[in-house]
Amino acid sequence: MSHKPIQTLLNANEEWAQSTTGQKPKILWIGCSDSRVPESVITASKPGDIFVHRNVANQFHLHDDSALSVLTFGVKEVGVEHVVLVGHTHCAGAMACIEAAKDTAANPGASTPLTRWLSPLTALVQSLDLSACSANEALNKVVEANIIKQVDNICKSEPITTAWADPDAKKVTVHGWMYDLAEGRIKELVVRDAQA
Repeated sequence: MSHKPIQTLLNANEEWAQSTTGQKPKILWIGCSDSRVPESVITASKPGDIFVHRNVANQFHLHDDSALSVLTFGVKEVGVEHVVLVGHTHCAGAMACIEAAKDTAANPGASTPLTRWLSPLTALVQSLDLSACSANEALNKVVEANIIKQVDNICKSEPITTAWADPDAKKVTVHGWMYDLAEGRIKELVVRDAQA
């Protein structure tokens, strides 16, 4: 049995490792766990270009220690200058929240880790008037409203408010993007900075 294919991979990895620089990303990407939205691939980025946090339906809860830890580390230690919250079309998490908003009266006591995680998005769906929308229009409206809401949450978080209040701190801008799965294109919906 030849070990040449394995050695070829190990040698290629060694060459790659020597040519790859350390982590100095200027961007923190907060996106959805959806496997169709791989941030490095859709932005043609290299390892070390983007600091990443992903979860179901690209949520940023102000009580979520995981997201807050990533944001704190990204801003204070890594030195990111841009926080990008990225949602996407055909989001299954948003679809689930649309359905949950319809079913709340029928099944008010259903509680799982996923329903608890998505409950703020379900509440957001309930606050929107989707009655005149087609299913696809409703989903896009929910995804866009969710992106804007999560950008608002990021802007209210301690790491961002502290960075914005400190005149000596590196300036951080928060962006809300929508990725179109069908087209493969990103659209910027909102931009916020210390002056906003």
